[in-house]
Amino acid sequence: MLNRKTSFFLASAVWLATIPALYAQRGRAQAEVPITDPVIQQIVGEANNNSQLEDLAFELLDVVGPRLVGTPQMTRANDWALEKFKSWGLSAEKQQFGEWHGWERGISHIDMVHPRVKTLAGTQLAWSPSTNGKAIEGEVVTMPQWKDSLDFRKWLPSVKGKYVMISQPQLTGRPDYNWKEYGTPESITRMNAQRDSLTSIWNANVSKTGFSANSLPSILEDAGAVGILTSYWSYEFGANKIFGARSKSVPSLDISLEDYGILHRLAEKGHKPRIQVETSSKSLGVVPSFNTIAEIKGTEFPDEYVILSAHLDSWEGGSGATDNGTGTITMMEVARVLKKILPNPKRTILIGLWGSEEQGLNGSRAFVIDNPEIVEKTQAVFNLDNGTGRVVNIDGSGFVHSYDYIGRWLSAVPNNITKEIKTSFPGTPGGGGSDHASFVAAGIPAFMLSSLSWGYFSITWHTNLDTYDKLVFDDLRSNVILTATMAYKASEEPELVNRERRVMPEGRNGQPNAWPAIRQPRRTGVGY
Repeated sequence: MLNRKTSFFLASAVWLATIPALYAQRGRAQAEVPITDPVIQQIVGEANNNSQLEDLAFELLDVVGPRLVGTPQMTRANDWALEKFKSWGLSAEKQQFGEWHGWERGISHIDMVHPRVKTLAGTQLAWSPSTNGKAIEGEVVTMPQWKDSLDFRKWLPSVKGKYVMISQPQLTGRPDYNWKEYGTPESITRMNAQRDSLTSIWNANVSKTGFSANSLPSILEDAGAVGILTSYWSYEFGANKIFGARSKSVPSLDISLEDYGILHRLAEKGHKPRIQVETSSKSLGVVPSFNTIAEIKGTEFPDEYVILSAHLDSWEGGSGATDNGTGTITMMEVARVLKKILPNPKRTILIGLWGSEEQGLNGSRAFVIDNPEIVEKTQAVFNLDNGTGRVVNIDGSGFVHSYDYIGRWLSAVPNNITKEIKTSFPGTPGGGGSDHASFVAAGIPAFMLSSLSWGYFSITWHTNLDTYDKLVFDDLRSNVILTATMAYKASEEPELVNRERRVMPEGRNGQPNAWPAIRQPRRTGVGY
């Protein structure tokens, strides 16, 4: 371990305003640095002039579609990636790491039939039970204010045969930036105060039931409710977060903010709205879960590895475009470019398209545990998983000497690609969030290539708007050049890089925090 004096020195952040001129004066304009390495010249030319990103995106996002673990679409995505790798001359295989409850989305209809007819914007949540193709009509009811859990228990029988709304209705459907642009200070202050008050009242009312919000669906269906209605707004026009159902026997449906508000107001004002729901999703029993792994075999150090990392699975609201179709197609394009330009790298370049990341990094965690001989000799892992933007941040993940080798690799990248990139060394080891963390826990230098937001967390992350049209292909091409160059340089290093870990900062007990531990994956599961 590092002594504390050295640790303090290295723990300070190193922000590189422009790379490859690592020591350029802050603020000085930099001229374009000519590319002299013929391999990098070819990488840039291939990535810019023969890009396959648009075609890959179309095939994965529009043809295959969303890739929820346990669904036929996820299986099709594994097979599609496998065949695509093979068509480029890479060896590739599906590696089973577990199994999951299988589910297939069918046709669904959600219509208000009283007090007027209106087709509602909404969707079944992932793994939702079905109406088995039957149209089930029922009154929509809201949750009243309860005095305590006994009062809640007395109310429960009244939900029999009804659809129950369990999400807080929104006071406004306008995002904060829209209020800031057009609202008066007085109206903004009033709206925020009302919204905060309603949220506090809502949360307090749910707590009076004696159950958590997540456990309410099963309590309600046991009491005879015919369906559960939610609305998880993403604080952006038209965007709702779409996760998994927590009901076991009746459908769970997420309704758009606008239509949920209509139903809620009608119910609250005594108009007793009724909806008709018809779904034909299917439970498929237990199905296998896979990672798709491809490789470009190394020549000088074939048993040492550079890993290109992205998760192939997604949630089911849109088509999983920016989470993580962008990471997937970028790493696939990097593999295609490197196979064409660098067919015989010194080290083996592995491409890991992981499964079930959304349920807890299960695919990559399983790979780390199941392949110790690979993990032990991995030079570096480069991970993409936060949207369509160009990479602007790289953290050293807590490795003391990461500033040295990351700096060398970045210095080879064209400076028009790296001019916005900031780095932080030695950084902090990620405990979760994306698949690089699975490798960091094992002591492997693994790095998240963090991208510009493009409104990622509010607009596309796990929402119904995460679709092809949100992709920014110029930024993705930039990421292909960056990642391909760094992978090439990492593969050509004369030795494995130094893996010394930093001394972790002190926790509340005055002792250094622990390095993240290797965690077991979930190899079987249902829903969440």
